[in-house]
Amino acid sequence: MCLEQIDKREIKIRELNQGDIRDSLEKCAQTTLSSKLISLQKQFFSKLVVDAVMQLDELLPLNMIGIKKVQGGSLEDSFLVTGVAFKKSFSYAGFEMQPKKYLNCKIALLNIELELKAEKDNAEVRVDNVEEYQAIVDAEWQILYDKLDKIHASGAKIVLSKLPIGDVATQYFADRDMFCAGRIPEDDLKRTMKACGGAILTASSDIKEENLGQCEKFEELQIGKQFIAETERSLHDAIMIVRRALKNDSVVAGGGAIEMELSNMLKQASIEKFGKKQLIFSAIAKSFEIIPKQLCDNAGFDATNILNKLRQKHTASSHHFGVDIFNENIANNLVNCVWEPSIVKKNAITAATEAAALILSVDETIKAPKPQNDKPEAQRRMGM
Repeated sequence: MCLEQIDKREIKIRELNQGDIRDSLEKCAQTTLSSKLISLQKQFFSKLVVDAVMQLDELLPLNMIGIKKVQGGSLEDSFLVTGVAFKKSFSYAGFEMQPKKYLNCKIALLNIELELKAEKDNAEVRVDNVEEYQAIVDAEWQILYDKLDKIHASGAKIVLSKLPIGDVATQYFADRDMFCAGRIPEDDLKRTMKACGGAILTASSDIKEENLGQCEKFEELQIGKQFIAETERSLHDAIMIVRRALKNDSVVAGGGAIEMELSNMLKQASIEKFGKKQLIFSAIAKSFEIIPKQLCDNAGFDATNILNKLRQKHTASSHHFGVDIFNENIANNLVNCVWEPSIVKKNAITAATEAAALILSVDETIKAPKPQNDKPEAQRRMGM
């Protein structure tokens, strides 16, 4: 009955603003950010969030949106990269000599280690003289240079690898006007592959032009902004809400409005029930009022007064009235752009009902029996 009632009260977000879905999505994001640490910058971040989500394909994959935290500056120094961004990786000497900007270049995405490893890290080798040791060292260098030559011959100008790129390789690429970065996080590497094409290569024999990605513009920038963990969590919440609203474009009034509507519906339905069913309907109806009550408590309001006003409004068929935390009153939250995706409410109600039913089904507890002789074991042995 609750799920059916939500279907009756939900509104398509395209209908709320004459078809301007972008403006509606920004309002959804602002609603989410209003209670967060970055509430003062909610208009700024809501635009970034909506821009990011609307650039995704029809499946709206969440892992294609990355957030990079860089210290220094202010929150409003943040910006959206229409492409792939990753933080500067650990670099060796020679990195500063590499070009920092390319246009229409090819990218090699690797899962190959490009550095010299000490012999003791890989194997134990016994040699009788210096010449044999030198031959081993020369062979190791030759293996590395063979890999580097193949990468250069492929035509790639940018080399990104999940594994380390050492100082020899870094200087090699710098001498040939190539850019390289090692220890790139796997998520960033996959995003780059998705955006630019190509494949993540695991063997030097596969480094060919047809396996490379293509990039219109590559640039390294020096930036700084203060992004703390709470800000990242806030943005994640906003992204999820906008993504969900775009995927299932129906919303209900938030701020406890839909919960009061469901509570009122169940109270009216309980009148026609008898026995235990009436008690169940009444109990669930009362439980829905916890949401607006908690909103009032969090804001420091008189919950009894606010809830009485809401009960009166919903009994009079004012379906979208909820808590107004800015004016310590009630308001039409559909008009005030306090919205929540209806699918989120349905999932929450379904999950809560299943959890309650599971707990109630455990109607028996097993108690461990007491030993017949309550005396401690030591006393029994002594005959006490």
